[in-house]
Amino acid sequence: MPPTDVTTLIRTELPRLAGSLRKVGELILEDPAAVTHCSAAELGRRTGTSQATVTRFCRAIGLDSYQHLLIELAQERGRGEVSDWGSAEIGPDISPDDSLERVVQVVGSADLRAIQQTIERIDLDALERAAQALAKARRIDVYGVGGSGAVAQETETRLFRIGCQVRGWTEVHGAATSAALLTPADVVIGISHSGATRETLEPFEMAKERGATTIAITTDPRSPLAKAADIRLISSTSETSFRTGSIGGRHSVLMIVDCLYVRVGQVAYQRASASLALTEHISPQHAVKARRTR
Repeated sequence: MPPTDVTTLIRTELPRLAGSLRKVGELILEDPAAVTHCSAAELGRRTGTSQATVTRFCRAIGLDSYQHLLIELAQERGRGEVSDWGSAEIGPDISPDDSLERVVQVVGSADLRAIQQTIERIDLDALERAAQALAKARRIDVYGVGGSGAVAQETETRLFRIGCQVRGWTEVHGAATSAALLTPADVVIGISHSGATRETLEPFEMAKERGATTIAITTDPRSPLAKAADIRLISSTSETSFRTGSIGGRHSVLMIVDCLYVRVGQVAYQRASASLALTEHISPQHAVKARRTR
Protein backbone atom coordinates (compact mmCIF):
# COMPACT_ATOMS: atom_id res chain seq x y z
CA MET A 1 0.00 0.00 0.00
CA PRO A 2 1.35 3.46 -0.89
CA PRO A 3 2.24 5.83 1.97
CA THR A 4 -0.41 8.04 3.62
CA ASP A 5 -3.16 5.98 2.05
CA VAL A 6 -4.95 3.94 4.70
CA THR A 7 -7.43 6.54 6.03
CA THR A 8 -8.17 7.65 2.47
CA LEU A 9 -8.75 4.01 1.56
CA ILE A 10 -11.20 3.64 4.46
CA ARG A 11 -13.09 6.82 3.43
CA THR A 12 -13.30 5.52 -0.12
CA GLU A 13 -14.59 2.10 0.93
CA LEU A 14 -16.94 3.29 3.68
CA PRO A 15 -19.98 4.04 1.44
CA ARG A 16 -19.81 0.46 0.17
CA LEU A 17 -19.74 -1.08 3.64
CA ALA A 18 -22.84 -1.76 5.68
CA GLY A 19 -23.84 -2.57 9.23
CA SER A 20 -21.10 -3.69 11.58
CA LEU A 21 -18.28 -3.23 9.06
CA ARG A 22 -19.26 0.40 8.57
CA LYS A 23 -19.25 0.95 12.35
CA VAL A 24 -15.65 -0.25 12.54
CA GLY A 25 -14.56 2.08 9.74
CA GLU A 26 -16.34 5.09 11.25
CA LEU A 27 -14.68 4.59 14.63
CA ILE A 28 -11.23 4.28 13.06
CA LEU A 29 -11.71 7.52 11.13
CA GLU A 30 -13.01 9.26 14.24
CA ASP A 31 -9.73 8.73 16.11
CA PRO A 32 -7.05 6.83 14.14
CA ALA A 33 -4.37 7.52 16.77
CA ALA A 34 -6.42 5.91 19.55
CA VAL A 35 -7.06 2.82 17.45
CA THR A 36 -3.32 2.13 17.21
CA HIS A 37 -3.40 1.30 20.94
CA CYS A 38 -6.37 -1.09 20.66
CA SER A 39 -6.40 -4.83 20.14
CA ALA A 40 -8.82 -6.24 17.59
CA ALA A 41 -10.99 -7.56 20.43
CA GLU A 42 -11.07 -4.16 22.14
CA LEU A 43 -11.96 -2.37 18.91
CA GLY A 44 -14.74 -4.89 18.43
CA ARG A 45 -16.10 -4.11 21.91
CA ARG A 46 -15.93 -0.35 21.30
CA THR A 47 -17.94 -0.68 18.10
CA GLY A 48 -20.43 -3.14 19.58
CA THR A 49 -19.27 -5.82 17.14
CA SER A 50 -16.63 -8.53 17.56
CA GLN A 51 -13.00 -9.37 16.91
CA ALA A 52 -14.07 -11.41 13.87
CA THR A 53 -15.91 -8.38 12.46
CA VAL A 54 -12.79 -6.24 12.83
CA THR A 55 -10.80 -8.86 10.93
CA ARG A 56 -13.47 -8.98 8.20
CA PHE A 57 -13.34 -5.18 7.96
CA CYS A 58 -9.58 -5.26 7.34
CA ARG A 59 -10.00 -7.80 4.57
CA ALA A 60 -12.92 -5.84 3.09
CA ILE A 61 -10.65 -2.82 2.54
CA GLY A 62 -7.85 -4.94 1.10
CA LEU A 63 -5.56 -5.44 4.12
CA ASP A 64 -4.14 -8.80 5.16
CA SER A 65 -4.84 -8.51 8.87
CA TYR A 66 -5.59 -6.21 11.78
CA GLN A 67 -1.86 -5.99 12.47
CA HIS A 68 -1.42 -4.66 8.94
CA LEU A 69 -4.01 -1.97 9.69
CA LEU A 70 -2.20 -0.93 12.89
CA ILE A 71 1.12 -0.64 11.05
CA GLU A 72 -0.42 1.51 8.30
CA LEU A 73 -2.13 3.80 10.83
CA ALA A 74 1.07 4.25 12.82
CA GLN A 75 3.14 4.99 9.72
CA GLU A 76 0.57 7.47 8.45
CA ARG A 77 0.55 9.25 11.80
CA GLY A 78 4.35 9.46 11.77
CA ARG A 79 4.39 10.96 8.30
CA GLY A 80 1.74 13.47 9.30
CA GLU A 81 3.82 14.72 12.21
CA VAL A 82 6.68 15.70 9.88
CA SER A 83 4.56 16.69 6.88
CA ASP A 84 5.15 20.04 5.23
CA TRP A 85 1.42 20.48 4.81
CA GLY A 86 0.71 20.26 8.54
CA SER A 87 -1.90 17.55 8.11
CA ALA A 88 -1.45 16.43 11.73
CA GLU A 89 -2.60 19.83 12.97
CA ILE A 90 -5.31 20.56 10.41
CA GLY A 91 -8.27 18.18 10.37
CA PRO A 92 -10.99 17.95 7.72
CA ASP A 93 -13.86 19.45 9.74
CA ILE A 94 -15.10 23.02 9.25
CA SER A 95 -17.64 24.44 11.68
CA PRO A 96 -20.00 27.38 11.02
CA ASP A 97 -17.93 29.54 13.39
CA ASP A 98 -14.52 28.84 11.83
CA SER A 99 -12.59 31.78 10.44
CA LEU A 100 -11.87 32.21 6.74
CA GLU A 101 -8.20 31.58 7.51
CA ARG A 102 -9.14 28.18 8.98
CA VAL A 103 -11.26 27.38 5.91
CA VAL A 104 -8.36 28.16 3.57
CA GLN A 105 -5.98 26.05 5.66
CA VAL A 106 -8.31 23.04 5.78
CA VAL A 107 -9.24 23.11 2.09
CA GLY A 108 -5.67 23.75 0.96
CA SER A 109 -4.29 21.00 3.16
CA ALA A 110 -6.90 18.53 1.91
CA ASP A 111 -6.17 19.28 -1.75
CA LEU A 112 -2.41 19.01 -1.27
CA ARG A 113 -2.86 15.74 0.59
CA ALA A 114 -5.05 14.25 -2.16
CA ILE A 115 -2.56 15.23 -4.87
CA GLN A 116 0.41 13.89 -2.89
CA GLN A 117 -1.35 10.60 -2.26
CA THR A 118 -2.17 10.29 -5.96
CA ILE A 119 1.47 10.88 -6.88
CA GLU A 120 2.56 8.20 -4.42
CA ARG A 121 0.10 5.56 -5.60
CA ILE A 122 0.15 6.19 -9.36
CA ASP A 123 1.23 3.29 -11.57
CA LEU A 124 3.86 4.75 -13.90
CA ASP A 125 3.67 1.78 -16.26
CA ALA A 126 -0.11 2.23 -16.58
CA LEU A 127 0.34 5.97 -17.11
CA GLU A 128 2.88 5.33 -19.88
CA ARG A 129 0.65 2.77 -21.61
CA ALA A 130 -2.29 5.18 -21.42
CA ALA A 131 -0.27 8.04 -22.91
CA GLN A 132 1.10 5.85 -25.72
CA ALA A 133 -2.42 4.66 -26.58
CA LEU A 134 -3.79 8.21 -26.59
CA ALA A 135 -0.96 9.50 -28.77
CA LYS A 136 -1.64 6.84 -31.41
CA ALA A 137 -5.45 6.85 -31.24
CA ARG A 138 -7.52 7.56 -34.32
CA ARG A 139 -10.21 8.97 -32.05
CA ILE A 140 -10.63 9.47 -28.29
CA ASP A 141 -13.87 9.45 -26.30
CA VAL A 142 -13.98 10.70 -22.70
CA TYR A 143 -16.99 9.69 -20.57
CA GLY A 144 -18.04 11.31 -17.28
CA VAL A 145 -21.16 12.75 -15.66
CA GLY A 146 -21.75 15.23 -12.83
CA GLY A 147 -18.47 16.38 -11.31
CA SER A 148 -16.59 13.89 -13.47
CA GLY A 149 -18.31 15.41 -16.50
CA ALA A 150 -16.51 18.68 -15.82
CA VAL A 151 -13.21 16.78 -15.78
CA ALA A 152 -14.17 15.00 -19.02
CA GLN A 153 -14.69 18.37 -20.70
CA GLU A 154 -11.36 19.63 -19.36
CA THR A 155 -9.66 16.50 -20.67
CA GLU A 156 -11.15 17.17 -24.09
CA THR A 157 -9.92 20.79 -24.04
CA ARG A 158 -6.35 19.83 -23.20
CA LEU A 159 -5.93 16.92 -25.61
CA PHE A 160 -7.67 18.78 -28.45
CA ARG A 161 -5.17 21.63 -28.10
CA ILE A 162 -2.29 19.28 -28.96
CA GLY A 163 -3.95 17.79 -32.03
CA CYS A 164 -5.87 14.80 -30.66
CA GLN A 165 -9.25 13.96 -32.19
CA VAL A 166 -11.11 13.89 -28.87
CA ARG A 167 -14.64 14.45 -27.61
CA GLY A 168 -15.89 14.62 -24.01
CA TRP A 169 -19.32 13.05 -23.53
CA THR A 170 -21.39 13.94 -20.45
CA GLU A 171 -24.76 12.57 -21.56
CA VAL A 172 -25.32 8.82 -21.69
CA HIS A 173 -27.23 8.60 -25.00
CA GLY A 174 -24.61 10.59 -26.88
CA ALA A 175 -21.82 8.62 -25.20
CA ALA A 176 -23.45 5.28 -26.07
CA THR A 177 -23.98 6.33 -29.69
CA SER A 178 -20.34 7.35 -29.97
CA ALA A 179 -19.17 4.14 -28.28
CA ALA A 180 -21.11 2.02 -30.77
CA LEU A 181 -19.14 3.62 -33.62
CA LEU A 182 -15.66 3.06 -32.17
CA THR A 183 -13.03 0.67 -33.55
CA PRO A 184 -9.87 -1.04 -32.23
CA ALA A 185 -7.95 2.04 -33.42
CA ASP A 186 -9.74 4.19 -30.82
CA VAL A 187 -9.30 4.91 -27.11
CA VAL A 188 -11.82 5.64 -24.36
CA ILE A 189 -11.27 7.34 -21.00
CA GLY A 190 -13.90 6.73 -18.32
CA ILE A 191 -13.81 9.09 -15.34
CA SER A 192 -15.77 8.22 -12.19
CA HIS A 193 -14.94 8.84 -8.52
CA SER A 194 -16.78 5.71 -7.37
CA GLY A 195 -16.12 3.70 -10.51
CA ALA A 196 -19.73 2.55 -10.35
CA THR A 197 -21.62 5.32 -12.18
CA ARG A 198 -23.93 3.53 -14.63
CA GLU A 199 -24.05 6.40 -17.14
CA THR A 200 -20.25 6.16 -17.47
CA LEU A 201 -19.91 2.40 -17.19
CA GLU A 202 -22.45 1.52 -19.92
CA PRO A 203 -20.76 3.34 -22.85
CA PHE A 204 -17.36 2.35 -21.45
CA GLU A 205 -18.24 -1.36 -21.63
CA MET A 206 -19.78 -0.88 -25.08
CA ALA A 207 -16.56 0.73 -26.30
CA LYS A 208 -14.58 -2.21 -24.94
CA GLU A 209 -16.85 -4.62 -26.85
CA ARG A 210 -16.10 -2.63 -30.02
CA GLY A 211 -12.38 -3.27 -29.43
CA ALA A 212 -11.35 0.23 -28.27
CA THR A 213 -8.60 0.54 -25.66
CA THR A 214 -10.22 1.51 -22.35
CA ILE A 215 -8.66 3.69 -19.63
CA ALA A 216 -10.34 4.14 -16.23
CA ILE A 217 -9.61 7.02 -13.86
CA THR A 218 -11.19 6.29 -10.46
CA THR A 219 -10.43 6.15 -6.74
CA ASP A 220 -11.51 2.52 -6.42
CA PRO A 221 -9.26 -0.10 -8.07
CA ARG A 222 -11.88 -2.80 -7.38
CA SER A 223 -14.81 -0.90 -8.91
CA PRO A 224 -16.75 -2.11 -11.98
CA LEU A 225 -15.14 0.61 -14.11
CA ALA A 226 -11.63 -0.37 -13.03
CA LYS A 227 -12.31 -4.06 -13.62
CA ALA A 228 -13.65 -3.35 -17.12
CA ALA A 229 -10.63 -1.25 -18.10
CA ASP A 230 -7.52 -2.26 -20.00
CA ILE A 231 -5.58 0.42 -18.12
CA ARG A 232 -6.37 1.71 -14.60
CA LEU A 233 -5.22 5.06 -13.16
CA ILE A 234 -6.10 5.44 -9.47
CA SER A 235 -6.63 8.85 -7.87
CA SER A 236 -7.05 9.83 -4.21
CA THR A 237 -9.48 12.08 -2.41
CA SER A 238 -9.37 14.03 0.83
CA GLU A 239 -12.73 15.19 2.08
CA THR A 240 -13.64 18.20 4.19
CA SER A 241 -16.91 19.57 5.48
CA PHE A 242 -19.15 20.57 2.56
CA ARG A 243 -16.97 18.64 0.09
CA THR A 244 -17.84 15.04 -0.72
CA GLY A 245 -15.28 12.63 -2.13
CA SER A 246 -15.98 13.43 -5.78
CA ILE A 247 -15.47 17.16 -5.20
CA GLY A 248 -12.49 16.72 -2.86
CA GLY A 249 -10.73 14.44 -5.32
CA ARG A 250 -11.17 16.52 -8.47
CA HIS A 251 -7.75 18.18 -8.17
CA SER A 252 -5.99 14.82 -8.02
CA VAL A 253 -7.89 13.59 -11.10
CA LEU A 254 -6.88 16.74 -12.97
CA MET A 255 -3.29 16.07 -11.93
CA ILE A 256 -3.52 12.67 -13.66
CA VAL A 257 -5.07 14.34 -16.73
CA ASP A 258 -2.24 16.88 -16.75
CA CYS A 259 0.36 14.10 -16.64
CA LEU A 260 -1.34 12.37 -19.57
CA TYR A 261 -1.54 15.66 -21.48
CA VAL A 262 2.16 16.39 -21.08
CA ARG A 263 3.24 12.82 -21.84
CA VAL A 264 1.08 12.65 -24.97
CA GLY A 265 2.65 15.96 -26.02
CA GLN A 266 6.09 14.38 -25.60
CA VAL A 267 5.21 11.17 -27.46
CA ALA A 268 3.52 13.00 -30.34
CA TYR A 269 5.89 15.96 -30.17
CA GLN A 270 5.75 17.08 -33.82
CA ARG A 271 1.95 17.06 -33.93
CA ALA A 272 1.60 18.72 -30.52
CA SER A 273 4.12 21.45 -31.34
CA ALA A 274 2.48 22.18 -34.68
CA SER A 275 -0.98 22.36 -33.07
CA LEU A 276 0.20 24.71 -30.35
CA ALA A 277 1.96 26.93 -32.89
CA LEU A 278 -1.18 27.18 -35.03
CA THR A 279 -3.37 28.17 -32.08
CA GLU A 280 -1.14 30.27 -29.84
CA HIS A 281 -2.32 33.54 -31.40
CA ILE A 282 -6.02 32.99 -30.53
CA SER A 283 -6.06 33.94 -26.85
CA PRO A 284 -3.94 37.12 -27.25
CA GLN A 285 -6.20 38.28 -30.10
CA HIS A 286 -9.22 38.12 -27.82
CA ALA A 287 -7.62 39.90 -24.86
CA VAL A 288 -9.09 43.33 -24.05
CA LYS A 289 -6.38 45.96 -24.00
CA ALA A 290 -6.24 48.04 -20.84
CA ARG A 291 -7.04 51.69 -21.30
CA ARG A 292 -4.37 54.16 -20.38
CA THR A 293 -5.36 56.65 -17.72
CA ARG A 294 -4.06 60.20 -17.72
